Amino acid sequence: MSGHSKWSTIKHKKAAQDAKRGKTFTKLIKEITVAARLGGGDPSANPRLRAAIDAAKASNMPKSNIERAIKKGTGELEGVSYEEVTYEGYGPGGVALLVETITDNRQRTVAEVRHILSKRGGNMGEPGSVAWIFEKKGLIVIDKSKVDEDTLMTIALEAGAEDIKDSDSEWEVETAPETLSDVKAAIEAAGIEILSSEVTMVPGNTVTVEDEKQAQQLLALMNALEENDDVQHVYANFDIPDEILEQVA
Repeated sequence: MSGHSKWSTIKHKKAAQDAKRGKTFTKLIKEITVAARLGGGDPSANPRLRAAIDAAKASNMPKSNIERAIKKGTGELEGVSYEEVTYEGYGPGGVALLVETITDNRQRTVAEVRHILSKRGGNMGEPGSVAWIFEKKGLIVIDKSKVDEDTLMTIALEAGAEDIKDSDSEWEVETAPETLSDVKAAIEAAGIEILSSEVTMVPGNTVTVEDEKQAQQLLALMNALEENDDVQHVYANFDIPDEILEQVA
């Protein structure tokens, strides 16, 4: 189980529960606001904003909420001043962690992230300690039962995908971040169901976690970080064998 793809699938399956608590909307609004502030309010000229809007629509966020978040980002409406802060650290077994946050209080956020890590067998790292392991990519995950490799490869590569990888029971389609929406649209137009789609950080190497207790602790850590209101994304380079995952997930 690779940290960048299967973790996305796990999050996708519990997204409905998160939406009921309003946590998904809160994080999406932050992302839309920051994306609009940094790249402008036109999604056709701002790939990050376009991806954020797509994610918001997939979570059934009302159009009015999306438009208001964009206007807060561009300054048309008054809003909270957010900043992006990325923290680096390590989880159980020496797994590299990259924690992306959007916060209005940096001191609060770093204290909470540090507390979550130390409580669950992890620790903070120095800036640059693990960031070099990860590369920003668009990632689309598809169940193998939905399409064969040759068909998917033809559709995805023609739409601008960079690579297609075999990941146990799933296909991973990698793209440049700016072409994610185009590749996703082409796959969906062919009637192929997508498990998850996001701009993510893909690790260049992985750490295999074969100890059941360690795997359980690691997943609990990932969940705890994701639950924090200021944390937008958590990326890791763990690789948990499916038979162990079935016992602990």
